[in-house]
Amino acid sequence: MKYLVTGAAGFIGMHVSSALLDRGDSVVGFDNLNPYYSVQLKRDRLNRLIGRAGFQFEEGDLADRQRLPALFSAGKFDVVINLAAQAGVRYSLTNPHAYVDSNLVGFVNLLEACRHHDVKHLTYASSSSVYGANTEMPFSVHHNVDHPVSLYAATKKANELMAHTYSHLYRLPTTGLRFFTVYGPWGRPDMALWLFTKAILAGESIDVFNNGQMRRDFTYIDDIVQGVIRVSDRIPTGNPEWSGDKPDPATSRGPYRIYNIGNNQPVELMHLIETLEQALGKTAVKRFLPMQAGDVPATYADVDDLTRDVGFRPSTPIQTGVARFVEWYLVYSHTAERKNPA
Repeated sequence: MKYLVTGAAGFIGMHVSSALLDRGDSVVGFDNLNPYYSVQLKRDRLNRLIGRAGFQFEEGDLADRQRLPALFSAGKFDVVINLAAQAGVRYSLTNPHAYVDSNLVGFVNLLEACRHHDVKHLTYASSSSVYGANTEMPFSVHHNVDHPVSLYAATKKANELMAHTYSHLYRLPTTGLRFFTVYGPWGRPDMALWLFTKAILAGESIDVFNNGQMRRDFTYIDDIVQGVIRVSDRIPTGNPEWSGDKPDPATSRGPYRIYNIGNNQPVELMHLIETLEQALGKTAVKRFLPMQAGDVPATYADVDDLTRDVGFRPSTPIQTGVARFVEWYLVYSHTAERKNPA
């Protein structure tokens, strides 16, 4: 199989590309290497892929409408996995146009390219943030999600709607994956686990929002990767029981599906910090703050549909995942310091 993986220099994109190569697939990685966070980290991730048999990297931006037709004509991709997006809830409060360009303009360009080049399946990253103001737990793909609380969340909800339109009009098979707080080696430096680890090692205080009364369905990267690949292997078909009288948001008459990928075991933020302190052998200096705009107090994934359809349920315990992250971080940060001494 030949895959296009967008966002291949990103956290999830690098891991997914590597797993596809491990099983013998061909991968074209596509990324614009934007400076939202360290470009060097992105290049370091790419260096784990470049040179491997079956991998090719193309630098470019999904918002560049002229670039994609040539890429798709040359690539003849069987499956597209779209992991490219402007990420970050808080960043969307101050830089809204970045989300429109990447998450909306870029996504419609990708849909058009898939439509015109006979792609068999488009799998794309959505987000648990689409649940927004919902409070019914666990979050189910069958719940209504019409009340996002950040522009980032709104763009992810828009991606699901745009994908459905193409599935309905053009029979393009699409599957959206709502990721729940992904963490692990090679993660993003703007995420809590990285920020906490860096600060604790430096003896600096960490910001604990909502006075620590946050719960997140932390999901280890290996579980995310397995879920992405299993879902990508399963091309969706229409749901014959779908009814316009009682429309199911997760399915359609067209070849369209939505799944949660979460650990199904929400963890209190204070427990995450305690687990991290144990792994580092150091105690954090905590600065308790109110909840920030755009955040939600809790996330909790219902993954029954994922388990039923692809036979997979994330299961990595938080203690295991945090220990693996810390082990990687200590090596990577030391290597980065040697490369770039102060």
